[in-house]
Amino acid sequence: MWRNRPILFLLLVTLSMPLYPRVAAGAPAGQTPRLGPGPKVTFQLVAQSTPTNLQYTLVEKRYAAEIARRSNGRVEVRLATWAELGLTGFEILRLTRQGQVEVGGAPFTNLAGDVPLLDIVDLPGLNPTVSQARKVLDATSQEINRALAVLDVKLIGSWPFPANIFFCRVPVRGLEDLRGKRIRTFGPALPDLVRALGAQSVTVAFPELYTATERGVIDCLITGTASGNQLKLYEVTTHMYSLPVTWSTSGYIVNLRWWTSLPQDVRRFLEETFREITAEQWALGERLTQDGINCNTGSTACQYGTRATRPMTEVKPTDEARATLRQMLGEVVLPGWVRRCGERCGSIYTRVVAPITQVPYRSR
Repeated sequence: MWRNRPILFLLLVTLSMPLYPRVAAGAPAGQTPRLGPGPKVTFQLVAQSTPTNLQYTLVEKRYAAEIARRSNGRVEVRLATWAELGLTGFEILRLTRQGQVEVGGAPFTNLAGDVPLLDIVDLPGLNPTVSQARKVLDATSQEINRALAVLDVKLIGSWPFPANIFFCRVPVRGLEDLRGKRIRTFGPALPDLVRALGAQSVTVAFPELYTATERGVIDCLITGTASGNQLKLYEVTTHMYSLPVTWSTSGYIVNLRWWTSLPQDVRRFLEETFREITAEQWALGERLTQDGINCNTGSTACQYGTRATRPMTEVKPTDEARATLRQMLGEVVLPGWVRRCGERCGSIYTRVVAPITQVPYRSR
């Protein structure tokens, strides 16, 4: 027997090894989900605006391959972007509800036209940090899924974009310098904030921002730090006022009829996988916020974007500016949203969100 000790030792080591390989870098702690044999499942995921989005190239494309590998080919993801399908993003909820897309994704601002409650997670001035944005979404997810269930869809994951800040073609030192400016906004709530600043809200589609700024149609615009770099706004703007206004917090929603028809093991597999995707996307959103600033200012720390050929000036917000933004949230933004959404939304905010933000909603 002792002559076979090396073989016995190798057998014991093999039996003591974990069943699953170590989780890939960036994934949350725990076992990597795996799937056994069974009937094949194919679904379409449409969540990003263009194939160049880093959320698409760095996370979703990799996970599409991971899902196939981990399921031994049993689950296949067909990826597409809004641009490839001729979409604007505002149709995602309806397409998912109708079953034309099994899993869709978009910023909650885009989806709020169908479900006004969804604006609760990303109102202008609500979240000064990405970590608070995640806390607010986690706290409201139960109420959100109640509202979505009426439309036969469900939230199964989320992500933020880099912080939405002010890009201006003229020098700005703070909020007071935005008075009288023509500022590009998006969604129903940002115009309330911009008007409260004494500025004019202008609607410009994202792909047209460069041209509109270059021609002077707008003086400033609100967009993500890295998104602005992607559009090369450093060529047509000079100053970034890096006060986070929103995060374009976004959600992955799934068609409930399709979801509940899945075999239980497939559903559990996808639930765990989307938890991993969510964790990676939130970490990426945080990294891209600073990276966008680095790239736009021409810093050598620029990692994901393009170093500006005409470096911009970053103007950092003061504590007074942050306090002013919180004040406008309570006095202007929240009442405007409740008028659109209804008093029940105000009650949900008071019960669920106000303990996190410490900004009360006062019914008028």
